[in-house]
Formats: sequence, C-alpha cells, structure tokens
Amino acid sequence: MSFDQLKLKNQLCHRLYMASNSIVRTYREPLKELNITYPQYVVMMALWEHDKITIAELLEKTMIDGGAMTQILKKMAGKCLLEIIKDDNDKRKRLVQLTQQGQELKIKAASIPNTISCKFTRIDSTQASQLMELLDLVVNDLAIET
Repeated sequence: MSFDQLKLKNQLCHRLYMASNSIVRTYREPLKELNITYPQYVVMMALWEHDKITIAELLEKTMIDGGAMTQILKKMAGKCLLEIIKDDNDKRKRLVQLTQQGQELKIKAASIPNTISCKFTRIDSTQASQLMELLDLVVNDLAIET
C-alpha cells in the first residue's frame, strides 16, 4: 500500500491552510499601522459596508465563529472602533455600530487592498476572479456539510 492520499503534497486542505496563513501574515504589517488584527479588519470591512447591523448579521457576513466574534467585538469596543447598542425595535437584539474613530479608520485602510494585491505577482486579475469563484465553491460545499 502506498498511502499517496496521506501525502501532504496531495492535500487540497493543506494547500488552503498554507495559503490562508500566508495571506494573514502578509496583512500583518499594514494592519499593524492601524492597530488591528486580520479578523478585526474583516469585521471593519463588513461594518464599513453595512453599519449598524445585528451581531447575527455580522456573523453571517464575516463567517467568523460566534465565540471568536464575541472576543473580537470586545477588543474593538475597547479600542473605541465600534459600540454594541440595543436595537430600539427589539430589545433582545444587539446592534454593532461604528464609532467616529471606526469610520475614520476606513480612510487609513483604503490602500490596504491594493498593497496586498500587488504581492500577487504571478496571478492576473482573471485568475484572481477564477480563484475567488473556486474558493466560494469550497466554502459553499463545506457550509452545506455543517
């Protein structure tokens, strides 16, 4: 028996893991200037696009684990980037809303996507679009499983 199926070089999931780690490391330096982590950056992008949303909506948009999201939101509230407020329409729900400081951070973050995309020197825009479509398929296939 050769067990080729157990070789790392044959594992799609390991390649995705390595790519994910590389991407997060690449974001580390530009995000350091903003004093936020990559997961916090993901939350900020979601809120810049859809401010004052429920925590459930934020979880859905970012696909961040609920337990991790709680910690992320606490740290970001501590940095005065956002606040968690009661929903006037439903007191059981909490809304996440950017503070002025959180809104202003968007201006400083505007150059980050271009800074990161410049690092992809061997992937053109067509390949990047195709990769995003393939990754969406992976995410959707695995979401069906859970």
